[in-house]
Amino acid sequence: MQSRRPSQDCEVVIIGGGIIGICIAAYLAESGKRVLVLDRSGICEETSAGSAGALAFSDILPVTHQNVLSEIPHWLRDPLGPLSIPPSYLPRILPWLRRFLNAGRAEYFEAAVSAQASMMALAEREWMSLIGRLGLKDMLREDGCLELYETEEEFQAGEESWKLRRRFHIPFQHLTGDEIAGYQPGLSKRFVRATFLPSWKTVSDPQRLGHAIWAHAEVHGARLMPLSADNVTCEAGKITVAASNGEKFSCNTLIIAAGAWSRPFAAAFGDRVPLETERGYTTTLPADSFDLRHQLVFPRHGFGITPLETGLRIGGAVELGGLKRPPNFARSRAMLDKASRFLPGLKTSGGRQWMGYRPSMPDSLPVLGRSRREPCVLYAFGHGHFGLTQAAATGRIIRDILLERPLPIDLSPFAASRFRRR
Repeated sequence: MQSRRPSQDCEVVIIGGGIIGICIAAYLAESGKRVLVLDRSGICEETSAGSAGALAFSDILPVTHQNVLSEIPHWLRDPLGPLSIPPSYLPRILPWLRRFLNAGRAEYFEAAVSAQASMMALAEREWMSLIGRLGLKDMLREDGCLELYETEEEFQAGEESWKLRRRFHIPFQHLTGDEIAGYQPGLSKRFVRATFLPSWKTVSDPQRLGHAIWAHAEVHGARLMPLSADNVTCEAGKITVAASNGEKFSCNTLIIAAGAWSRPFAAAFGDRVPLETERGYTTTLPADSFDLRHQLVFPRHGFGITPLETGLRIGGAVELGGLKRPPNFARSRAMLDKASRFLPGLKTSGGRQWMGYRPSMPDSLPVLGRSRREPCVLYAFGHGHFGLTQAAATGRIIRDILLERPLPIDLSPFAASRFRRR
C-alpha cells in the first residue's frame, strides 16, 4: 500500500504559469513573499505563447460595443469568419451569451468602459515601470497600430467608439486613402480609411518577455513545479492544493490565475463565475514574409497582423467552443488567405499554426479580488484578449491586496460576484 505523502507548506501558491501568473509571482517575490507556481506545461507555454504581442492600452471598449453587436449575425453565417459557435456547443453557451448581450445595455456598458479605462491606464504605468526596472526596454516596440477600413460606411460606424476614446484622452489620427500608404506601404488599395493609434505598443516576443519576467521572479525566490492542480480545499483557514502526481501543497494564500481553466477552482470556494473559452487561432510566418511597420488590425474581419522578432503573426477571430474540441485550423488558413489579399506581396509559405484558449467574461472585464467565502483565496483570471496587456496591472493589484496596501483602482467592477448582483 502506497504511503500518503505529507503536505508541503508554502506561503503563496499560484495556480497558473501564464503571463498573468508570472507577473503576480514577480510582484510578490519582489515584496519578499515566498511564492510557488504550479503549471502543467511550464512558464508561458500555452495561451501566452501564441499571443499577438499587443499592449493594447487604448482598447477600452467592451466586446459588446455596438459595432461588434451589429456584425454578429453576419459573422455567425460564416463558419470560418471572425466569430463561430459550433452548433453542438450552442446549448451549453446560451447562458453566457445572454449575459454577453445583457452587458451591452447602457447602464452596464458605461460602467464597463470606465472600469476598463482605469485598468488600461494602470496597465500602461505598471508595464513601463516593470520593463524599466527589469532592463527589458529592447523588447518594447512603440510603433503604434493601424486599424483599416474598406468602406466609408465601415469607418463612420466606429464614430461612437472614437468619441469614447477621446473622452479618456486616448490619442488617435484618422487617415484617408492617400495617407495610409505613408504609414504602411504595400497595402491593398481596397482600404479607403484608417486610424492610427500611436499609444498602442507591442513586444518583440511575448513568450521571451514572459521568460524574462519569470527569471526576475526566480532571482527573488519564486519557484515553479510543473504540475497540474487537480483540486483545492480549505480547512480552518488553511488552503490545500492537490496536484496531479499526488503531492499536496498547503498555503496561507492561494491565487487562481489559471486562465480558461479557472472556473472549477473558483467554484470550489463558492464563486460560480460565467467564464467561457474563446479559442483563438494564429499563423506565424517567417520574418521576411513582408515589411510590416506597425501592427495592423482589420476590425470587420476580427483579426490582425503583428511584426514579432520570430516572424509575422496573423491571428485573432473567436471560436466559442470550450476546452475539449479539437482545433479547426481551417480558421487559421482563412485568416491567412485574407491577409494575402490585404497585403498583395505577402509570402504565405513556411507558416506555423497554433490555437490557444482565451478566458472570456461576458462583460470583457477580468475577475480580480478576494473570494467571497475565503479571503485567503484571490482571483486573477478572465482577461480575454488582454492577458498580456493587463498582466503587470494585475500583478500590482494582487500584491497590494495581499499586502493590504491602498488599491490603485476601484475593484468593485471586477468582483466575482458582479453577475449575481445583476
